Amino acid sequence: MTQLVWFRNDLRLADNPALTAACQSGEPVRACFVVTPQQWLEHDWSAARVRFVLEHANALARELAELGVPLTFLNAERFSDGSDALLQFCKDSDIADVHFNEEYGINERRRDKALRDRLVDFGIRVSKYRDQTVAPVGQILTQQNEPYSVFTPFSRRWRSWIEETRPTLHPRPAAIGNAVKPEQTDTLPAPFRDAPEPLVPTGEDAAHEQLEAFLTERAKDYKDNRDFPALDGTSQLSPYLANGVLSGRQCLIAAKQSGLSGEGVETWINEIAWRDFYIHILYHYPRVSMGRAFKEETEALAWNTPGEHFEAWKEGRTGIPIVDAAMRQLKATGWMHNRLRMITAMFLTKNLFIDWRLGEAWFMQNLVDGFLASNNGGWQWSASTGTDAAPYFRVFNPVTQSERFDPKGEFIRNWVPELAKLDNKRIHDPSRGGVIPKGYPRPIVDLKESRKEAIARFQALKD
Repeated sequence: MTQLVWFRNDLRLADNPALTAACQSGEPVRACFVVTPQQWLEHDWSAARVRFVLEHANALARELAELGVPLTFLNAERFSDGSDALLQFCKDSDIADVHFNEEYGINERRRDKALRDRLVDFGIRVSKYRDQTVAPVGQILTQQNEPYSVFTPFSRRWRSWIEETRPTLHPRPAAIGNAVKPEQTDTLPAPFRDAPEPLVPTGEDAAHEQLEAFLTERAKDYKDNRDFPALDGTSQLSPYLANGVLSGRQCLIAAKQSGLSGEGVETWINEIAWRDFYIHILYHYPRVSMGRAFKEETEALAWNTPGEHFEAWKEGRTGIPIVDAAMRQLKATGWMHNRLRMITAMFLTKNLFIDWRLGEAWFMQNLVDGFLASNNGGWQWSASTGTDAAPYFRVFNPVTQSERFDPKGEFIRNWVPELAKLDNKRIHDPSRGGVIPKGYPRPIVDLKESRKEAIARFQALKD
């Protein structure tokens, strides 16, 4: 009888609980990956992410083949079709046990439950594992056995859990048979063929090299440099984490074993805690993956009609240089610096007062690291509709943010070349004295007046 590992958001050999368990069974092991382009479209996957995932799935297939584990690509359109294909594959391949690591979006959870019931009815065992977080979902609870809805107490309990439990990595499997010829999927599905070049190198080894380089070269200064988009101050690991090429456990344990101490590495570990927190929210409050606000009273907000302002925001022609530079970076590379994600999201939701769900979807449609839990959590934080959200009266001034975090205008000059000749002061706000360079728009909104209007609309919810 054969074991099957169903790969999804976990495209790695090392620290993969489902793969480790299957390979330790003493029985033959096969693997599969289900290609569902229509479902990916409906979930707002970007072309950059699809290319990244399929390239890593191919790399994974080659690595598994060396261990004697063949990986089969199953083609379907949606989750429902994929379940049919996977069940048929199990029947045809004499599969006794299906192993997979859990996912927590509502559609993924419904898919897994429905397929599990069908497999069990057919006499196939199902073994599932909690993998996406350092602390398994459901472990970090209040003294009243309730989920946390505020990050700070969650993170304190999370750190205590780590000290008490001392999580370890699941061992990378050894070869369980002779090497086999790897199957490969060579063509991007039609809707995703305009994908940009990959932002980071492909492969599990490349991910670990990136992690080691960050810890060796940049982690000590992470707290000081992470907010400056012109600096190479971040880890650049988010594409690997979002798609399961690296696990949060691997990042945490590598940081702990690095011997580093101080605010830099501790600030980065805090980002791992934030990732766990947003997955925890996705698990305990499924409405947030159904297009609903965490703060239910904010569903009553009357957002502006998107129209031309939304199109200007998407295209990077708002007349606010830091916003435009960030949005152009996103479109060209499939990635955006985290400080800029907050600035652009708050500009859309507070200055243009456009529904955060539209911005959330646009980011997902462009990001290579578009991970539902983190993207939703970040957008709802910026829009003041989510858990642990920025107070509604806290509205970033994008010009002030630009002056603080891109003081010499280096990032702006790179992405908004129309402004390259402006001095270090005017580049943040070309409308402030002098002539705006030809081809660059005037600001599409008054920052001070739109901020007042946003605060008034939120205040009206309380009156």
